[in-house]
Amino acid sequence: MMLPRVHHWERLLAAAIDTARARPFVWGVHDCPTFAFETRMILTGGEDVASLWRGRYTTALGGERVMRRLGWASLEEMGRALLGEPRSAVLLAGRGDIVLADTGLGFGVCTGAQAVGMAPEGLVTVPLPSCRLAWPI
Repeated sequence: MMLPRVHHWERLLAAAIDTARARPFVWGVHDCPTFAFETRMILTGGEDVASLWRGRYTTALGGERVMRRLGWASLEEMGRALLGEPRSAVLLAGRGDIVLADTGLGFGVCTGAQAVGMAPEGLVTVPLPSCRLAWPI
């Protein structure tokens, strides 16, 4: 489900990361899926799919409940439903692509050899190989 990127998407990616770094983690408002999918929307001018869950939960458990109500049993199912099939290998991810890591990050955004995403401690960076799935935007 690749979307064309907007003009100057590289600048927009850097700005989205800077903005995320300055904002505190808040479940349902500024958390891993909200950050990743809002960044995708910024880079492509696409649909705001984060509106499906934004503001509908305030805890991790609440997030899981909303995800199940939306028909997804896992973050991977959510990614496949919203983004289609992932790349054949995580290391094929390009800057701006959406990634999924099992530990600490959840959904994030590829920045090259690393990925960034929101975690309770704030914006975190992980090596790209620690992610298990990647979707082109």
